[in-house]
Formats: sequence, C-alpha cells, structure tokens
Amino acid sequence: MAKENTVSTVRQSKHAGLMTFIFSLISIAWLLPMFVVLLNSFKRKAYIFKNPYGISTKSLKDGFDVWKAGIKKVMVGILNYQNAIKKTDFFKAFGYSLFITVFSVLLIIVCTSMCAWFITRVHGKITSMIYYLCIFAMVVPFQMVMFTLSKFANMLHLGNPVGIIVVYLGFGAGTCVFMFTGFVKAIPIEIEEAALIDGCNPLQTYFKVVFPMMKPTTITVAILQAMWVWNDYLLPSLVLNINKYRTIPIAIQFLKQSHGQLDWGAMMAALVLAILPIVIFYIVGQKYIIEGVLTGAVKG
Repeated sequence: MAKENTVSTVRQSKHAGLMTFIFSLISIAWLLPMFVVLLNSFKRKAYIFKNPYGISTKSLKDGFDVWKAGIKKVMVGILNYQNAIKKTDFFKAFGYSLFITVFSVLLIIVCTSMCAWFITRVHGKITSMIYYLCIFAMVVPFQMVMFTLSKFANMLHLGNPVGIIVVYLGFGAGTCVFMFTGFVKAIPIEIEEAALIDGCNPLQTYFKVVFPMMKPTTITVAILQAMWVWNDYLLPSLVLNINKYRTIPIAIQFLKQSHGQLDWGAMMAALVLAILPIVIFYIVGQKYIIEGVLTGAVKG
C-alpha cells in the first residue's frame, strides 16, 4: 500500500511539473505583447518598424558605449512619454476614465448585490423573471443592441460621463447578479433573522450583516468590472460626445493624424500609461478572484 501511494505521489508530481511548464509557456505568450509595447515605448519610430522585438544597437555601432546608449534610449523614451501625455491630453482623459470606472463599479456593486439578495430571499414570479432576464442579458451579443443603445442614449442625453455610468450598470448587471446570487444562497438565513430580532430593518440587515459577508465576490466583481470599463473603447465611442469627453482608449485613438500618420513611439508610451493603473489594481486584488468566483458560482 505504501509503495502504491509513493508511485501515485511521484506520478502526480510529474504531472504537476508538466502542467507548471505548460502554463508557464502560456503565461509568457500572454505577457509578451505587454513587454513588446513597453520595449517599443523607448524607441524611435524608425527603430520600431525596423526591429520591433529587439533593442536598437545603432548607437553602439556609431561608437557609443553601452552606458551612453542606455542614457540615449531613456531620453528617447522620456520624449515619447512627453509626446503621449501632450498629444492625448492624457491627464484629462485619465480623469474621465477614472471617474467613469470608479462610479460605474460602485453603482454596479451596490445595485446588483442588492438585487441578488432580493431575488434570493423573496421567491415569486417577479423575482424569477428578473433573474432570468439577467441571465438572458449575459448571452445577448452586444452587436445586437449597439445601434438601438446609441439611439436611446442620445434621446435620453446620456452622452456624458454621468450618463454612461447608467449604461455600464445595465450591461454589467447580468453577470454580477448571477455571481452575487450564488453567494447569497450560501449565507444562512438564520443570521438575517437574528439581525431582524435585534431590531435591524432590511436596509440595516443588508449593509451591516449581508454585504460585509460578500467581500470575496464583491472584490471579484470590482476587479472584473473595473478592467472592462477602464479598457472599453466601443461603448464610450457610441455613447459619449467624444468631442468633449474622451476616455483613455478614445484619446489614444486620436493620436492618428491626417493621412493615417501616427507617432508610434507616443502610441506605445500612451498604451503603457493606459494599462499600468489597471495592471496594478489587478495585481493587488487578484488573489480574491478565484475565491470569489468559486464561492459565488459553485456554492450556489
């Protein structure tokens, strides 16, 4: 028996090593585009086209040593970042993106978590219909509603940073309600009954008892929705008045000048500046993603 267990352990260890190697290669493949963008943000336009995957050595061939070549490369990179900030009006676009992302995620979390709690605790035809409408919203392709959405957003004057938050709530509700519903089903109802006995009204019960227990799913929803809203290009381009309000993806698109001319160095620098905040946010909260997804989708 001990021998069989040892053999089984060795086999599992070999399989684990193989899977680690395979997923490491996949991780490198996913990270490679980000590395290429970062590398090219420190190059001149000519070098980006000539050698996009390598480091330019022209300065070395001209007689500069490695240290001087490195300093020159840093100076070119600083110039690219300066051009990116100036040409895109980056800080203004950053402000719009930050405002839309933060308040969209907050509204999505509060509204969908309360909706999921209501659906789970109040059984009836209306709550069932709301739940299945949310599920249906998860599978409807965006392309089916994009033109109708654009028309209604224009009629309701939603082409501004506040109006688009409501639109994001509508599109993010389906998945978030599904995740929160699964988690609420795992919360014993006796805890809420005890809060009611202690004198809490429904809102106090939700915000003081239920919502704090949703932390894993809440963080997961916040990360996933923030990544979507921050990087989204299509919805702001359809809804927002882009002559007045430009999020970072739209501002980067406007780097393209007449006749298709484009400062590729500034473009790469702008992309680095755009992805950096959301990457940091993801790294800080990524440990909660698997926990939240499993808790919200499997336990229910």
